[in-house]
Amino acid sequence: MSSPGMDEASSLQLCRVMLPDDANIMGNVHGGIILKMIEEAGSIVGTRHCNTQNGDRCLAALVRVEKTEFLSPVFIGEVVHVSAEITYTSKHSLEVQVKVIAENILTGAKKLANKAALWYVPCSLQNVDKITEVPPIEYASAEKEEEGRKRYEAQKIDRMETKARGEEAMPPRPNPEDAAKERHTVGFSQSSLIHLVGPSDCTVVDFVYGGVAMKLMDEVAGIVAARHCNTNIVTASVDAINFHRKIRKGCVVTVTGRLTFVSNRSMEIEVLVDADSLMEKQIGKYRAVSAFFTFISLDKENKPLNVPPLKIEGDDEQKRFEEGKSRYLQNKARRLAEKERQQ
Repeated sequence: MSSPGMDEASSLQLCRVMLPDDANIMGNVHGGIILKMIEEAGSIVGTRHCNTQNGDRCLAALVRVEKTEFLSPVFIGEVVHVSAEITYTSKHSLEVQVKVIAENILTGAKKLANKAALWYVPCSLQNVDKITEVPPIEYASAEKEEEGRKRYEAQKIDRMETKARGEEAMPPRPNPEDAAKERHTVGFSQSSLIHLVGPSDCTVVDFVYGGVAMKLMDEVAGIVAARHCNTNIVTASVDAINFHRKIRKGCVVTVTGRLTFVSNRSMEIEVLVDADSLMEKQIGKYRAVSAFFTFISLDKENKPLNVPPLKIEGDDEQKRFEEGKSRYLQNKARRLAEKERQQ
């Protein structure tokens, strides 16, 4: 339901109780489930807003999720409240900011579990390759509009840069017998998941929900992290997720993850999604989505453990390691600066 006193077309609140089906193998709520709920809320509020004007009926398609951090674990039996609000619109895109609150209904205690910013474009139902115009929103102040414009320009530049980098092919995983001799290498933990896109994965215009893709990506990243640590692992954060091209019904998607950087307490995992249509072979295989996931290792009391060092093999792995280290240090500096501002 929508929050009281707010424009129903530009805000939304969803809630549901977390069930055993939502858990990972250790009993905590799967990070991919939270990502899927975030995207569901964003898609609904974005689609609703884009259909408030006359013209083509359209569906809001996810093109990017900004860096999002899993601030608190969510447990089975808790009620998750997901609130979404449109915070910026350009001519052909809109920003939706989402907040996730987990509530213990036995004690009444609430905690901020996640917050994220998502970008959507409206695709015409008549022709999904046509991007329609977005109705403007009213801003609380000129400063708020200018802040949104700066976020829009920044994500647009980063999305183009990421698309150029994301065309690199993912090498096949080494023979398990060979990889078993070298634990803690990139090749040892590299993992892939193959999924045939069916009707239940898709929107009314037969392309994949962004939340479905993100859930698959989180699952693969979790397998990579677990293989490297051989412990309980959880999603700590996700760098910007970029949706480069639509994935349609009938595609076979290959979701592949590999370690790029390891610190004392965290692992960065690059996840790439490639799509290949069974029905339209002339299209060929293409890169659809890319992102970096960060996982941490936990003991039986859910306390952080040290992560085994990553064994680097070759110049390419060294280059990716240094790039990952740079992202790690930038994110660490940003968290410290934000903590100082709050004090």
